Amino acid sequence: MLNHIGANDIALQEAYNQMDVQRPPRTAEMQVPAESSFKVACSNCNLRELCLPIGLSTAEMNRLDGIVATRKKVKQGGHLFSSGDPFTTLYAIRTGFFKTCVVSEDGREQVTGFQMAGEIMGLDGIVSDHHNCNAIALEDAEVCVMPFNHVEDLSREIPVLQRHVHKIMSREIVRENGVMMLLANMRAEERLAAFLLNLLQRLHARGYSKSELILRMTREEIGSYLGMKLETVSRTFSKFSDEGIIEVKQKNIRILDHEKLQTIFNASTC
Repeated sequence: MLNHIGANDIALQEAYNQMDVQRPPRTAEMQVPAESSFKVACSNCNLRELCLPIGLSTAEMNRLDGIVATRKKVKQGGHLFSSGDPFTTLYAIRTGFFKTCVVSEDGREQVTGFQMAGEIMGLDGIVSDHHNCNAIALEDAEVCVMPFNHVEDLSREIPVLQRHVHKIMSREIVRENGVMMLLANMRAEERLAAFLLNLLQRLHARGYSKSELILRMTREEIGSYLGMKLETVSRTFSKFSDEGIIEVKQKNIRILDHEKLQTIFNASTC
């Protein structure tokens, strides 16, 4: 949760809970995810506190280890899943960064979210047993594969896991409400300020700097997600830079005046 923001803004913040920064991207290459042959132990994963519920016993954690079938690696530009694919699996992102998007009949892409290490992907397929969006790696990534029928079975036996799955689903609803609020009520400066603040908060929770970040998405993808034209995104970045709020060096962003950035965002909630 962003610092100094009240409880009434939770929905707005959840609209941005789709981003992270990891390693520098490699050369783009479309590739079907490769499946790793070694077993993954959730109990030994340094992301377990991000994607697993708190309070699991040792025995329950061992049972959870059993439903993580394999890992998959996805090259930058590759699809983890595509719209129309049968839904059978949830994915926990171990490393890397993804975007989800839908494509209109005339070929226009709309970015619907950004997903980071420690988050669960694939929930869109539950309603119809088919995915309704594309999940594309924005850098080389690796995910843990969890067959959904196994997750369902174990959730019935472990109440804390069931509540966690429900919370993840609820978070998606809250996020969608936040996006609607964002697109309806906020000016360009407020949208970008909230976007950067949330990104900083989430990176810091993972041990990254409080004031520096690397954007893994393009300006065009940011605009698609925030409901802004590419020119508006670029102009707003330049405005923040000219006012001494941020320093921009291509995808490297350094926050020079965190308080002023917070003030810009807070103006949208007054």
